[in-house]
Amino acid sequence: MGASGWDYYVPYQPDLGNAFHELRTKVFDDGDHWWAVPYEFQKTAADFPNRPRTEDELWAAEDVQESGTHSILDMRRISSEPGPGRVVPVTDAEARAAVGTTVLTRAHVERLQDLEYDRWSGRCAVLHDAEGKPTEIYFWGASGD
Repeated sequence: MGASGWDYYVPYQPDLGNAFHELRTKVFDDGDHWWAVPYEFQKTAADFPNRPRTEDELWAAEDVQESGTHSILDMRRISSEPGPGRVVPVTDAEARAAVGTTVLTRAHVERLQDLEYDRWSGRCAVLHDAEGKPTEIYFWGASGD
């Protein structure tokens, strides 16, 4: 199947870790991820009434461990250091280099997506409105086999 890119916008909150946790919970609860057990492409876990009801059940399947979910569920934590299963926030230096400002908006998202990250990892950035007020957090990355 190969890796899949994914991205999400969530309402801003100052605690990135909490926003990350809430996003993962929503994606799992909504079934908005690929479930490797039925191995049906173009379907999400939501298409299967017998899908796992806990993340422990989901990850107990060897197929899921090997293939991932092609979603934020493949990420385990927010970290300042890149690595598998980690989401790294965009630094001020990266933002300045990529778009010329540290006050990022949705208009900058396309250029932010070019920031380096490895497969099985992700990035996040706080986005602002026209007045410079933080309004949302953008998460993106690629995972799955």
